[in-house]
Amino acid sequence: MEESKFKRTLITTALPYANGPVHIGHLAGVYVPADIYARYLRLRGQDVVMIGGSDEHGVPITIRARKEGITPQDVVDRYHKLIKDSFEEFGVSFDIYSRTTSATHAETASEFFRHIYDKGGFVEKPSMQFYDEGAGRFVTDRNVVGECPVCHAPGAYGDQCEKCGSSLSATDLINPRCAETGNTPVLRETFHWYLPLDRWQDKLQHWILDGHKEWRTNVYGQCKSWLDLGLQPRAVTRDLDWGIPVPVEGADGKVLYVWFDAPIGYISNTKELLPDTWETWWKDPETRIINFIGKDNIVFHCIIFPAMLMAYGDGYQLPDNVPSNEFLNLEGDKISTSRNWAVWLHEYLRDFPGKQDVLRYVLTANAPETKDNDFTWADFQARNNNELVAILGNFVNRAMVLTHKYFDGTVPAPGAFNETDEKMLAELRDSIAALTDSLDNFHFRDALRQAMDIARLGNRYLQETEPWKTAKTDMDRTATILYLAMQLCANLSVAFAPFLPFMSEKLVRMLGIGTISWDMLGSTGLVPAGARINQPELLFDKIEDEAVEAQLKRLADTKKANLEASWKPAEQQADVDFDTFCRSDLRVGTVLECERVPKADKLLRFLIDDGTGTHRTIVSGIAKSYPDPSALVGKQVVFIANLPPRKLRGIESQGMLLSAEDKDGRLVLTTVSDTVAPGAQVK
Repeated sequence: MEESKFKRTLITTALPYANGPVHIGHLAGVYVPADIYARYLRLRGQDVVMIGGSDEHGVPITIRARKEGITPQDVVDRYHKLIKDSFEEFGVSFDIYSRTTSATHAETASEFFRHIYDKGGFVEKPSMQFYDEGAGRFVTDRNVVGECPVCHAPGAYGDQCEKCGSSLSATDLINPRCAETGNTPVLRETFHWYLPLDRWQDKLQHWILDGHKEWRTNVYGQCKSWLDLGLQPRAVTRDLDWGIPVPVEGADGKVLYVWFDAPIGYISNTKELLPDTWETWWKDPETRIINFIGKDNIVFHCIIFPAMLMAYGDGYQLPDNVPSNEFLNLEGDKISTSRNWAVWLHEYLRDFPGKQDVLRYVLTANAPETKDNDFTWADFQARNNNELVAILGNFVNRAMVLTHKYFDGTVPAPGAFNETDEKMLAELRDSIAALTDSLDNFHFRDALRQAMDIARLGNRYLQETEPWKTAKTDMDRTATILYLAMQLCANLSVAFAPFLPFMSEKLVRMLGIGTISWDMLGSTGLVPAGARINQPELLFDKIEDEAVEAQLKRLADTKKANLEASWKPAEQQADVDFDTFCRSDLRVGTVLECERVPKADKLLRFLIDDGTGTHRTIVSGIAKSYPDPSALVGKQVVFIANLPPRKLRGIESQGMLLSAEDKDGRLVLTTVSDTVAPGAQVK
């Protein structure tokens, strides 16, 4: 069905786990693009509902609860509120943001399972599953880690390798261990209910491969890969004590698998919002359903969830599009919740108050739509200062200041448009057409660039027409220029409304134009002649180096803490016999001189008083650990005296200093606690 034939649009956003805050990877992948699209459709006057909520079941919740010594409910209550409040402050315009621990969801998910069960839509079969004998419980795939059998990366999960993206089973892992306890799991028989995806292979293949060639390449390609391999039954229950109990006799200790449970949350949240009309949004063929997700959710939203809807029947509609972004990295490294390598939304809102739109802009301008992309604080600062301030903010401020200067804040009546004016208006119409087309096709990065092109057009128009010069000789021409400049400002308030809602609202108030809509774009009468505009306010201000440096320092501290937390002593080397060891002559010497070796980043030259009266030169590769070599003068250090001399950078080194490598990779010289005579032997 063509988009024009749809009467309404249901937008869903992937449910974030309520085991931690939301970070910029979540925002760039799902919530910012979804919000842009929802705001755009509303501006077009379309009937749209945007559904969100927290995913409050599953293994990550129980892991955090056990780690903190609290209940899973305590965990989800804390993080659901934090996530919900952060989204609201950030301007994500959900019509509802609910949770999967709600009574409505429990009832809906239980009924969904039972309905398919009663139709014979599941297969019950035994399986061998990993069991943690030390903890006395079955272990889910996600709670088993080991070496990936495909790319051999360490730390792959039992359901997926995050490094290479391969879908796995826990039994595929090399040297598996329980992520939480470190125990080696054993296989033990259990039983589960499976959704037989193979029954729906042909229907899914036709629906996706034949019916949705317009989907993004990453979505279409991943689905095709799965379908080409042949779909297999997928378990929809788990042996856990946290989740929605399986509503079948004899299923004690089993809950609905989180990936069966979570997407039903879209339905239950719609029910909660619209208890009387929710079926219209899910079962009417004239409803268009759009699922915004990250690339790690593609299979679940494009194959498993549609198969669930097919198995249920009763008119449930399948999604029309599933826009999925790639991953966003942070300063060249993969965002990781476990390593605290992230920019957390609630911390950003605290550190950069009133700058929601700046982050929305940067994440959209740098959106990982076709490939993984990188967020850097330097780019964040540059885009704010060089684009939002210097292009968008600059044009609006100049136009409004000039209107106040020459016409006392009253929009002047225009004269006839000349060739320059008409050329500008033609470019405006072209930008609007491109902007609209990009939004219609989920190309949000391109759309943002096209919106900014309107601001660039405004700056160029003022530079070409120079109203500050025409004001000296031709006020009628000046009136026309500034009238059109005001119309460009008004067009910008509409064009940027899906992307920068806070800026748009501020600009609308400054211009006094009231309610805006998408069909206003291109109009040259949005701010009528004779209207009074308010005093201009800066839309954006510069971000100084100090603010960025503080964020980089936080990341550096995090990296250091991660390094120290992951440090383990090196394995002990092979034994040596006692006589061999005793032949090493360890001595104490006093440092008389210490300096860097020219053209050698790692080397320091030591002059050591070794008690012989002749002194000894030793070259050591510890320069990076001691940026001020002079501080070592006077220290008593331990060295091996009976090593044969060796030339390093033309300097004869007469021995070897002993040092220890700390957790952070720093080399620390071995010294003695009390002063001893130079040349004293270490026994």
